[in-house]
Amino acid sequence: MIVGSQPKAGATAGHRAKSEVSHLEPHLVHSYAALGEDYARTHLPTPVSAPQWMAWNAELAQQLNWPSAWGQSDAMLNVLSGNAVLGAHEPVATVYAGHQFGSFNPQLGDGRALLLGEWLDSSGQRWDIQLKGAGPTPFSRGGDGRSPVGPVVREYLVSEAMAALGVPTTRALAAVATGDQVYRNDVEPGAVLTRIARSHLRVGTVQYFAMTRRGEGVRELVDYVIERHDAAAWEVARQSDPNLTPALFLLRQVRTRLAALVAHWQVLGFVHGVLNTDNMLLCGDTIDYGPCAFMDIFDPKACYSAIDTGGRYAWPNQPSIVHWNLAILAESLLPLIDPDETRALTLAQAEVDQFPEHFARAHRSRLCDRFGLRDIDDEASALLNDFQHILASEQLDYTLAMRWLTETALGEIDHTPLPALFHAPDALTAWCGQWQQLRARQNSTDHDRADTMSQSNPIVIPRNHWVAAAIANAEATDYDLLLALNRRWQKPFVWQTGDEAWARTPEPEERVWRTFCGT
Repeated sequence: MIVGSQPKAGATAGHRAKSEVSHLEPHLVHSYAALGEDYARTHLPTPVSAPQWMAWNAELAQQLNWPSAWGQSDAMLNVLSGNAVLGAHEPVATVYAGHQFGSFNPQLGDGRALLLGEWLDSSGQRWDIQLKGAGPTPFSRGGDGRSPVGPVVREYLVSEAMAALGVPTTRALAAVATGDQVYRNDVEPGAVLTRIARSHLRVGTVQYFAMTRRGEGVRELVDYVIERHDAAAWEVARQSDPNLTPALFLLRQVRTRLAALVAHWQVLGFVHGVLNTDNMLLCGDTIDYGPCAFMDIFDPKACYSAIDTGGRYAWPNQPSIVHWNLAILAESLLPLIDPDETRALTLAQAEVDQFPEHFARAHRSRLCDRFGLRDIDDEASALLNDFQHILASEQLDYTLAMRWLTETALGEIDHTPLPALFHAPDALTAWCGQWQQLRARQNSTDHDRADTMSQSNPIVIPRNHWVAAAIANAEATDYDLLLALNRRWQKPFVWQTGDEAWARTPEPEERVWRTFCGT
């Protein structure tokens, strides 16, 4: 059933969800909350005064087998704004710890997020349904628990674009304006994001139980994570190695997933702004789209986050930071990896030490796809380094340069808007000749290899100036650009009408150099 929450002063009792969706409540379960209050605390969202739809992700709802009656309805508007509660159980805020810019905080938790529950789709896949910006929680640490419109627009757009690019990520089901003001550096309109995730369990979740609670609850957490994300793989692994402990198996799985994830970020030129351990999901999906950005002009030291003043999470540092975060996870799991402390350390270190190899393998594979090569040998590696040097020295657009190579391989440049969008300088043209010779020597000039390039090098990405424009419009209650950008970014590898605007490099005065988290 759907239970209405008590409106606060200024909110109206009319903001209650309608009862016609209550018969679908059995789809919503609460397996994580069932572990107990040590893991999650029940808490109701704070009602808002005038909820209004900003965006509803009908395509994602269909993928989730979300009932059509639950679509862009008044009942759902109330639920996803926090004016009503979905299901028989109250929402929960989960607890976790984390290293933030290298400093350990023993208790963080969902300070402005509430987990409504877990949705089971028709295949049995479990999805967290979480509201971000739904008011204070037991872990808000004095904060208001709200979100301005800006971070909601950014996460909606960028997370959905990342999904279309094939990057493992949390998703955005809806964005709702609250009608209330949020106070940050200025007075800003508020909003709530509905985030969908395979789970919100983090490296920081393990840290909390290992470091803050002295190991109490870690075993139960490890068992839960494996059952939720790796049940079949665990059965296979322990049959082949009866001595394998669940904790060592989980470390191995997370290592492989995170290595593949950061390799994907690197080749796309995506720069995550806050790679703290509390923003590393154990399922290997991208989370937290606060001060993130994609490169426009190629910058080998790209860093856009306004709070990352030292460049800790800059583009070139991302693989090593994820490796460091994995080591923190390993430390948290040591007592469960093996009863013998020395052996546990040896086993854990061996897994952590393999991260660079797993990253390099995933990175090489994606580079092969993007450059139409069969292998990245020493010759190819030197050539790709030269490519980056040319892009940096000539101040070239990274995404358009990669698509220029793609259309060169396909022989289709003159049939695309590229001539109006990108001009290759002499240095890049000369490099292109060397690249074509390398492809010929590798026997990788076939159409299939070029087609792989086409499916690996996007035409459009979430360019920062477009995101900023969508935020500015949304703050003025105009959501048309938000919806238009989301539509265009759902097919990033196909040319479409209007791409002279959507795909262009921003003008110097349009470039966004700093992004903010909005907390």
